[in-house]
Amino acid sequence: MTTGLHDQSGLTLSAVEAFLDAEHHEIRERVARFCRNHLEGNPDPESDEEARARARRLVADMGAADLFAPIGVGDVRGCLVTREMLAWWSPLADAVFALQGLSSTPGLITGQDPGGWGARALRGDAMGGFAMTEWEAGSDVAAMQTRATEDSEGYVLDGGKAFISNAGIAEFYVVFASTSPDAGSRGLTAFLVPADAPGFEFRGPMVMSAPHPLGEIAFTGCRVPRAHRYGDEGDGFKIGMATLDRLRPTVAAAACGMAGRALAEALAHAGARRQFGKPLGSFQLVQDKLASSATELTAARLLTYRAGWAKDRGADRITLEAAMAKGYATEAAQRIVDRSVQILGGRGVLAEHVLDHLYRSVRALRIYEGTSEIQQLIIGGHLLKAHGP
Repeated sequence: MTTGLHDQSGLTLSAVEAFLDAEHHEIRERVARFCRNHLEGNPDPESDEEARARARRLVADMGAADLFAPIGVGDVRGCLVTREMLAWWSPLADAVFALQGLSSTPGLITGQDPGGWGARALRGDAMGGFAMTEWEAGSDVAAMQTRATEDSEGYVLDGGKAFISNAGIAEFYVVFASTSPDAGSRGLTAFLVPADAPGFEFRGPMVMSAPHPLGEIAFTGCRVPRAHRYGDEGDGFKIGMATLDRLRPTVAAAACGMAGRALAEALAHAGARRQFGKPLGSFQLVQDKLASSATELTAARLLTYRAGWAKDRGADRITLEAAMAKGYATEAAQRIVDRSVQILGGRGVLAEHVLDHLYRSVRALRIYEGTSEIQQLIIGGHLLKAHGP
């Protein structure tokens, strides 16, 4: 009897099963129980204030349920299974898991845990943030203006970050700053900065259309001990890219989860709704939309779990695999959600409907942790390098 990976729309993806081990099915069952106990019947909040309060509670609840364990042991496929399931139930819960991964992975990569914050994050005792983006430094990381100046006592940070998830509710942040401005990306260094560090300031929230704690932070003469530096000076870009390299496939998994939920809603509606005296699903144009969505979702999952499988089997970097998974899955998820809204018609754009929530939530996945355009550049660059002279 197969134990195939089922999503809530009833699809069995035997090809994805080939990328999984027995423990990943156990992880999925544990996450499913968590979702039923903590997320079922609790739609994502509508206001930013409510989202921040809910996110804080979810960190503790996830930690108590040991949901962050795959992050701590470097089990990428375990993280994929977790994010896919969480995103199906709640994009906000998925975001909470993602940020605990982003904020603890630099320490796992370097073998450091300044102040014990990483261990606390994996237990759900502390919430983390990942502070790389600035107003004028998004995809162009080398344009970063935040500076870290070394003195006899450690480092002093000055500058600011924008579009930072968990800003204002995180207890610590992984912060990237330039220690050698003339060196561009090679002059970046990563630090762990507690939220109560003197000179740290939460400037205020940046409210998204979907519930997601986001905001702006600043550093004014912010002191950071030398022991809170990850790796050596100039290692920041390498550490940041290695972190994203490991976690980009999990963004693809979140996209698959949201797309799977949207498809499930569309299938249910197509079977129940009657138009012109027969089920909506009997119309060929509706079947075309469902077929296209199911095919794209299957392809996205295959790319996603292939990337995790490659990393878990010992690949040093999965830059190409991660870019393909993240780029394709997030774009496909946008199309799948949009088709599902079209199938539901007016119901799909009602503010209280899950598809409206998904429509607003899925859009950000094509931007954060590397835009779709950046993923295309990564893929193209790898192809040219592999087939160059």
